[in-house]
Amino acid sequence: MSYRYDVFISYSHVNKEWVRCELLPCLEAAGLRVCIDYRDFAIGLPVISNIERAVDDSRHTLVLLTPGYVASEWCELEILLVGTGDPAGRRRRLLPVLLESCSLPKRIDALTHADFTRLDDRAEELDRLLKQLLALTAPPKPPVEDASPFIAGPPVAHPRYFFGQEKSLKRLFDVLKGRQLQNAVVIGPRRSGKTSLLLHLRNLITTSVNAPDQLRPGQRADWLPQPEQYRWIFVDFQNPRLGRQEVLLRYFLESLGLPAPTPCDLESFLEVASRHLRTPTVVLLDEIDVALQRYSELDNYFWEGLRSLATTQVEGNLSFVLAGNVLPTQLARDSGIGSPFFNIFKRIVELKALDEQDARELIASSPIPFHLSDVEWILDQSECWPILLQILCGERLIALEEGASDDAWREESLRQIEPFQHLLAG
Repeated sequence: MSYRYDVFISYSHVNKEWVRCELLPCLEAAGLRVCIDYRDFAIGLPVISNIERAVDDSRHTLVLLTPGYVASEWCELEILLVGTGDPAGRRRRLLPVLLESCSLPKRIDALTHADFTRLDDRAEELDRLLKQLLALTAPPKPPVEDASPFIAGPPVAHPRYFFGQEKSLKRLFDVLKGRQLQNAVVIGPRRSGKTSLLLHLRNLITTSVNAPDQLRPGQRADWLPQPEQYRWIFVDFQNPRLGRQEVLLRYFLESLGLPAPTPCDLESFLEVASRHLRTPTVVLLDEIDVALQRYSELDNYFWEGLRSLATTQVEGNLSFVLAGNVLPTQLARDSGIGSPFFNIFKRIVELKALDEQDARELIASSPIPFHLSDVEWILDQSECWPILLQILCGERLIALEEGASDDAWREESLRQIEPFQHLLAG
């Protein structure tokens, strides 16, 4: 998940000089993106709206506890905006700092007592706090350089190893960059790369914001305006736990850093989401076929609630991108689902084989160059389908690393791609 800021500083104005002259420069000198009221709050909005937006847009909320802060009217509100829900989620998002001795209301103390940083020795403790924040906001580790770039089993998760599909990417990002987010559906045969494409939408944007040096040289990532504002939720309906309505709705809210009510039914979920969802949010629903065919709890009432949320309750800040083997309207009809939710997907992206130029770029990513005759054979046998390219290239690379000089790798490659012959039949 990507955030606009790493840290939101919540403090009493009694301490504003220390915050602005000592704490803020220290955090920003370390490369942290800091939200602070006097420069990042929108003029004209109510204070409560600015506070909610700051909490939503920030990975962590740094609360400076002093007598003046505890006595303020915003004290309990600002902590509870972050501090409700699962305890592990609280520790990840809420970082209370005891700047001066003070007595906390019991409700707040129960939320925060285990997480205190005490700035008794301010220089030493501030250094420790800074190290904690840097560890919590560190970008993902780069891929291992000597690992094979060819991924034949799981979906392609790291954007560096995703090639081609630029037309599909353009069509999908086009529905996500307007003031009113739209919805899209990705269809294609089994193992055509639907999951990889959905993951790439999220991972390309978050990597470009948090660790752009991990992308390939020249790899395009400028698809969205203000990409750091976007939030992403990936749902794999092959996970049977997500077929239970309460588990799925709780997962939605926790992925957004929002408090999940108990019980988390559709009505309470819609109330929380409609109140707090104010930044562009994209929900990626993979294996929608499985959701409609297997999970009885995801019924008409459920899908109608999601449609209402997306179309009328969150000011255009919510988009659904589905992936399945056929159009969702057909799937819903075949499964006896009549919800109008499945009629809001006007942008359809049909996955096909890669262009030859993109396929050649994928092949050329091998750490050991292939002979031209091998390249042409791989192109011919794969017909440029990504999964087949990955398998064939992987087998060729293994043979080269082992020093093999014969063509036995081709026979093994053909055996490996037999389960995917349906891609070549059309």
